[in-house]
Amino acid sequence: MTSISANLQAVRQRVAAAARASGRTPEDVALIAVSKTQPAQRVAEAAQAGQRLFGENYVREGVAKAVELHAQQLEWHFIGPLQSNKTRPVAAHFQWVHSVDRLKLAERLSEQRGGDLPPLNVCIQVNVGGEASKSGVAPDEVPALAAAVAKLPRLALRGLMCIPEAGGDEALLRARFATLRQLRDRLNDAGFALDTLSMGMSDDLELAIAEGATMVRVGTAIFGARNVREERA
Repeated sequence: MTSISANLQAVRQRVAAAARASGRTPEDVALIAVSKTQPAQRVAEAAQAGQRLFGENYVREGVAKAVELHAQQLEWHFIGPLQSNKTRPVAAHFQWVHSVDRLKLAERLSEQRGGDLPPLNVCIQVNVGGEASKSGVAPDEVPALAAAVAKLPRLALRGLMCIPEAGGDEALLRARFATLRQLRDRLNDAGFALDTLSMGMSDDLELAIAEGATMVRVGTAIFGARNVREERA
């Protein structure tokens, strides 16, 4: 068993245990393997171990992998900050975008999503901690943005995403995840049909699942520590 395969098995066991502890089944929580900065060969190794969902932060790198591994029919999730002038390749090659935080971005994705493709699944990124350094819309601005995004053709508004403060203690992290869940519930009470909460990473996925996560984004625990580099896309 390769290290990636073994790591995937360990992460899946963590996800399953956390789901059961929160009164849900393991199938209720999807695992996104965050493959940014990882070569296509390592993504292929994870795919051989049964992983189908992969998350990328950089446009050029993510598109290159999606094209190279097209025959494997993987599901690609764009999870990083996205500039409006780089939406076209994302709209063409990804199945999900988790980081929609402004209407202009959603409009461009809608316009550029090919009519021969299924609707692009999108999540609104929420800045639950109010951090100036983080992307995401303020919680009180989400309802208006959600209403506008939901009207756009070629998009399917599926839910919300957050990245809470790094190094926060357990109580703070749970509070941030709970904020996202409560916001999703209020939107659904207002008539939306959101089924996705994208929250939780390698170090805090159990806390996120306890608060209702339906997708967790895990990189380090699967692929190991990554080489930090500047985005080149």
